Amino acid sequence: MKHLNKQPMKKIHHILLTTLLLFLFFAKIANAQNKKNYELLSPDITIKMVISIDDQIQYSVLVDGETILKPSQISMKLNDQVLGLNPNISSISKRSVDENIIPVVQEKFKVIKDNYNELTISLKKNYAVIFRVYNNGIAYRFSTKMDKMITVISEEATFNFVGGNSVYYPEERRFQSHNERKYLHMRLDTMSSGRLASLPVLVETKGPKVLIAESALKNYPGMWVLSGKNNSLNATFPKYALEDKLDPMSDRNVPVTKKANYIAKVNGKRNFPWRILAIAKEDGDLITNQLVYQLGEKQQIEDTSWIKPGKVAWDWWNALNVYGVDFKSGVNTETYKYFIDFASKFGLEYIILDEGWYKLGDLMHIVPEINMEEIMAYGKQKNVGVILWVVWKTLDDQLEIAMDQFEKWGVKGIKVDFMQRDDQSIVNYYWKIADEAAKRKMLVDFHGAYKPSGLRRAYPNVITREGVKGLENNKWSKDITPTHNLTIPFIRMVTGPMDYTPGAMLNAQPKDFTINFDRPMSMGTRTHQIAQYIIYESPLQMLADSPSNFYAELESTEFISRIPTEWDDTKVLKAKVGEYLLIARKRGNNWYIGGMTNEKAREFTIDFSFLDNKEYTADIMKDGFNVIKYAGDYIKETRTISKKTSIVIKLAPGGGWSAILVPHL
Repeated sequence: MKHLNKQPMKKIHHILLTTLLLFLFFAKIANAQNKKNYELLSPDITIKMVISIDDQIQYSVLVDGETILKPSQISMKLNDQVLGLNPNISSISKRSVDENIIPVVQEKFKVIKDNYNELTISLKKNYAVIFRVYNNGIAYRFSTKMDKMITVISEEATFNFVGGNSVYYPEERRFQSHNERKYLHMRLDTMSSGRLASLPVLVETKGPKVLIAESALKNYPGMWVLSGKNNSLNATFPKYALEDKLDPMSDRNVPVTKKANYIAKVNGKRNFPWRILAIAKEDGDLITNQLVYQLGEKQQIEDTSWIKPGKVAWDWWNALNVYGVDFKSGVNTETYKYFIDFASKFGLEYIILDEGWYKLGDLMHIVPEINMEEIMAYGKQKNVGVILWVVWKTLDDQLEIAMDQFEKWGVKGIKVDFMQRDDQSIVNYYWKIADEAAKRKMLVDFHGAYKPSGLRRAYPNVITREGVKGLENNKWSKDITPTHNLTIPFIRMVTGPMDYTPGAMLNAQPKDFTINFDRPMSMGTRTHQIAQYIIYESPLQMLADSPSNFYAELESTEFISRIPTEWDDTKVLKAKVGEYLLIARKRGNNWYIGGMTNEKAREFTIDFSFLDNKEYTADIMKDGFNVIKYAGDYIKETRTISKKTSIVIKLAPGGGWSAILVPHL
């Protein structure tokens, strides 16, 4: 009897299973019919972005027909809805742009070509997603048109790379950070999940290299990433700071003590930051990529004639180690007048008064050893401007009275330090300081800072910033190796100028390097340091060592003093991340060539066919014969160069090579 009852039950199960399969089949067809794909090509047709709209919004990226980024979901969770979930398209618009941007401060080029194709997908519920494809990358952003304040709970930005990648990962322990990290080179597919990194991050695919960055960061927290599964990176953001509190043991550390459950509160009518993938088929393409600048907010300053890039004599790195003088060196008027004399002699535009000129915690309390009016008057007499270092929190607390006093003194710029955060309120602080400084015709150099994210286009007086593990680390660590120096131009510098602060006149090979806080040295050769003035972009470029040491090394100092800090043109001649870089830059009629290598000795052939038909006198600084024993050994030579010239150059381990080419009259 039980055996006979099995047959009807089997039949019922079969009917139910068949019905379910048919339902799923037709549902899949219906879903496929509802799914919409849009393709957006770069102007040169080598990069394709595929945007898929169904129950979510995804995009993928192909380069030369090969997929480098698999479908990656994007969304933004508000307090009352999720942008990107079950999107309903209301309209589609496309446009193509091919125009020139003339930057106020010329970091790489006198003219930047801004050429892209754009797709705007407008969706019901008053929002849109804007996609752009350039010849060297892609970008997208959310845009809202809501008549109310909105709370952004979170933003989803996923980067699902195709397998077999490695990554240069600036790993962080927490959101409060100077963003001065080493780049850990590792396999992306074997990384454990949940590892935090600040931007930019460089991914090496089987094809091009891809750098993750952002721009137009305003009134919103900065983007970071967490490692995920299956070759993925996922955006994460610091929460909105409900409370922060000054560390009682410090005048500068202001950690967040109470966080909200959201990342930002903003006006409902706005554009959100651009998410950028800069794409480089050759390593050298990273050096010339300017997408972060191109996607920045439009210029906010009408009169920019007063913005003056230049070089700076810096006091802090060398611990004010002035010698051979008839006064006691230190934070005092006599020492800074000595710095001004040095700057004037070598045509440097500025000096900096770093930490020590005021009683910490009160910008209006100048230490008695400093006569600010006398220093300012002496600088004006010598045509040398003065920049003042300040702790960000102290400046914020005394903003109006301090900035007005700086203006009265004739201060040319401020170096604002120790923010160490990029939650919404601190990002807004950067914009506030940029604006207040511009009103008073002052430059701004941000230290203890997050990466460049487009602010310098809106406020070109934001002339440079740190956010890089630079030369100062030699005072307490062995992290600044030649390999590190050959890594940062391809990653951190892609997002904007970096105040690395080169200029060490005491140099050592890695085996001879020692840590000395008050008498620091650099790792690598003298010419490795000199080449950084050509290779490292910073329109406000420091001379880190003591004027006394520079006086003792006149040939090196005179050579450095001739190198400009802005460039009309940039040509990458040889490039490999972490290994070597050879760049030719032009300013006016002159060409400047800088080469650096990591711990490995190298030879390169330079073909000067990029020159015009003139002949040039080339002053060259190269590694000396005994540079392996004594890293400060170098040779200076002069020769004639033309476009027909081809020369072989030799770089010692940790070495460098530089040339200044001046055309014959």
